[in-house]
Amino acid sequence: MIRTLLLTALVTLVGAFSAAAAEIGDDGLHKQPWFSLTFRDVAEDIETARQDGKRLAIVFEQRGCIYCAKMHEDLLSDPEVRDYIKAHFNVVQYNMFGDEEVTDLDGEVLTEKTAARKWGYVFTPTIVFLPQAAPDGTIVSEAAVATMPGAFGKWTFLHMFEWVFEKGYEGDEHFQKYHARKLDELRAAGRLEAD
Repeated sequence: MIRTLLLTALVTLVGAFSAAAAEIGDDGLHKQPWFSLTFRDVAEDIETARQDGKRLAIVFEQRGCIYCAKMHEDLLSDPEVRDYIKAHFNVVQYNMFGDEEVTDLDGEVLTEKTAARKWGYVFTPTIVFLPQAAPDGTIVSEAAVATMPGAFGKWTFLHMFEWVFEKGYEGDEHFQKYHARKLDELRAAGRLEAD
């Protein structure tokens, strides 16, 4: 009986700690202190990321999104994932139904929700990876080098960021082949079962 009570208390404590680890902002979206706060001018954000030696990723989320919560609590809180993304990407958060102003690559000023509609993004989370230089006369969805709709497991998630940063989209190795190769490397190193 005492063991059951202690186990229940431990599970409750761990659950409370996990819930506290995922801060939620006034807009109802989960927050990461290292996400970039910008004026959401996509061309400027691409240039700022380039000057920082990084790439730009835009993440669309919405209030109450259980998959967004999973992404924040399970993936972005994982030190290996978080540290890689922080070192290589500027991440800007957009609210799928938000009213904050956004400037598309073609110069059109939109709200977050009209940008999501214009660019064709309907799932949350959706992560949009932009090129190193802002192309002229196009829109974000056409300029994106990769898009990750939905929440995935740790390795798929991390490998997509690695593949984009390494410019895998310019080569002959499709992301799925890259991911399979990386999983084989993890398996050979004895890391796949550990995580």
